[in-house]
Amino acid sequence: MDLDLNVRYPDKDLAEFKVIILEKIEKAQHDLELIKSAYMNNHSNGTEDTSPTFKAFDEGSEVMSKESNSQLAIRQEKFIRDLKNALIRIENKTYGVCRVTGKLINKERLKLVPHATLSIEAKNMQ
Repeated sequence: MDLDLNVRYPDKDLAEFKVIILEKIEKAQHDLELIKSAYMNNHSNGTEDTSPTFKAFDEGSEVMSKESNSQLAIRQEKFIRDLKNALIRIENKTYGVCRVTGKLINKERLKLVPHATLSIEAKNMQ
């Protein structure tokens, strides 16, 4: 598909989106640090119980907690990567153009999902 180079957001809008994305990256990186520190500090907090069933349950929930934290961290890293890719599209002035239809993605959608590469129309076609 050939991209129409005339279809793009004006620089003023791109600057506005850049601010939104930079704020989201900052928050996402902060959240990632919280997830990672929770993962690292997932040790006993001194509430040891001598009951073997409690201990087994506690270890099981600790493993599940580490796995879910790991999944959260992976998802958060992908989100940050997608946001950084959106910044690259802003620099290239291709930001906000649907990669399927070649039309502009709705501004409100981009404000909610600033890393979107598909318009609602294209998403519904999937």
